[in-house]
Amino acid sequence: MLVSVDISEKSFGDKVVFKDLSFSIQEGEKIGLIGRNGLGKTTLFNLITAKDSDYAGEIIIKKGVTIISGRQEHHGHETKSVLEYIQGDLPEYEKLTKIIDTYPNEMGTDPHKIQAYSNALERFSQLGYFNIENDISKAMDLYQIDKSKIHSPIGSLSGGQLRMVELMKIQRSRGHLALIDEPTNHMDYVAKAAFIEWLGSAPDALVVITHDRDVLKRVDRIIEIKDHKAYSYKGNYDAYLRNNTNKTINQVNEYDLSRRRIANLKEDVIRFRRLKERARDPGTIHRFKSQEQKAVAEIKILEETVKPSFWIDQESTVGMNDKLTAAYDKHKAKNIKVYVTKKDSNTSGRLLIRLKELSLGYDDVPLFKDISFAVSEGDRLKLHGRNGVGKSTIVQAIMSQANKTPLNSVCFDGYIEVENDVRIGLYEQEINPKYLSMTLNEALEKLLKLNGLPINSQTINKILSNYLFNPTTDGLMLVSRLSGGQKARLQLISMLINNPQILILDEPTNHLDLPSVEELENALKTYHGTIIYISHDSYFANKMDGEVIDINDHKIDQLE
Repeated sequence: MLVSVDISEKSFGDKVVFKDLSFSIQEGEKIGLIGRNGLGKTTLFNLITAKDSDYAGEIIIKKGVTIISGRQEHHGHETKSVLEYIQGDLPEYEKLTKIIDTYPNEMGTDPHKIQAYSNALERFSQLGYFNIENDISKAMDLYQIDKSKIHSPIGSLSGGQLRMVELMKIQRSRGHLALIDEPTNHMDYVAKAAFIEWLGSAPDALVVITHDRDVLKRVDRIIEIKDHKAYSYKGNYDAYLRNNTNKTINQVNEYDLSRRRIANLKEDVIRFRRLKERARDPGTIHRFKSQEQKAVAEIKILEETVKPSFWIDQESTVGMNDKLTAAYDKHKAKNIKVYVTKKDSNTSGRLLIRLKELSLGYDDVPLFKDISFAVSEGDRLKLHGRNGVGKSTIVQAIMSQANKTPLNSVCFDGYIEVENDVRIGLYEQEINPKYLSMTLNEALEKLLKLNGLPINSQTINKILSNYLFNPTTDGLMLVSRLSGGQKARLQLISMLINNPQILILDEPTNHLDLPSVEELENALKTYHGTIIYISHDSYFANKMDGEVIDINDHKIDQLE
């Protein structure tokens, strides 16, 4: 065992995050850590790495175990180059480098220093540090960071690039345990495949916070944070779905029986009180009073039982009987409510967007050429390609044409046509910066105003509730302080608020938890309008289906 976690309580003010949470991590184990957004997965990492020690309980780490994790903040490191930053955090790198650099000039014939120098060379080689610069350069290319930035200060990198640098550091650290937070967000399919391959071959233990089902399919065990506790499921994502279904069915049965028992007991209390009032014999009165008190006591115990959070993936609910389905629907955990206009068999199929032999780029450099496609009402179309080939550039060009605003890119050839006055809902990977300084309430007011919709507290509170925000407290939070999952839900609100005829989605499953992803997929399957999407989530892409436009086939550097 590498780590044993036993937390009796962890709170932030009045909010209880963990209560009687416990699990252990074994050597070489690959664990996927899942749970609804905001339930403390990142907090758990901070407890294990001792960044946060304010909790009741005990975390035992085996002596000599090295735990590797990424930084969220980089204060004090901004001027270090990417290479220096990664090297500085690699276990033993500085100590071994100092021996290798200094001992040749001072060891002379000292046998102890000669042996230490020899051991350092051997260890340096074992850890792969002699080739570390070339190794990092290759990784930067894989994760689509310009290789020349290896000597640039990390303070000059974007947030997404810093996440990739942290991942590169973890992958080369050769620790006993690596803690990785949402590694595949913003990765393209090539980088993601490489990460999944590394996940399967890495000798060290890994705990990965992720709701990426492609990643969860490759882990040995899934730990779910739910109801303040940790629930362990042996096996990968498919095994988790089966085990979770069986466990949840039993819990639903037990909980539904307890609710029915409460209803029966309340009827008994009323009956015993009436019988007691009618009775004249003191012994009979005492007997009914005793039975009433016993029923009241049992009701109190049953009502104090905390309701578990029930969720079963939709495919696993298909075989449930009607009685169990009704009980599950009654008691299941609250999920986001995504409202879209349903499919209509009488839609006209009119043409909405056409691209003809389009070539876009920046400055004097086109990214691609000869992109042609057309989408009509009800169509599904996927833009496929590596990061940087121009998928988002095409999306921005479509939005510019629809909104009659100047292009951010340069059109070298071809054209885009968008039907007049068509309503487009856009889901972007990042929140529009203009909303970051607003509270959530202010952002919703702005969205309603921009779309000519009525603004009142009742409407705002309903929207917040539908997307799992607390209208009383969350509405006052700054958008910049929202978690990744909360920002993703705000993006969904922004996309759907004007009842769009076309949805354009850029990696919509990033940051969403599994129940929210399923709700989004279900809503999109019934949506009547056109969907253009970019996604490296194979599960999501299989659900959406549709025509695929491979931008890789039109890259300029492949054709010239």
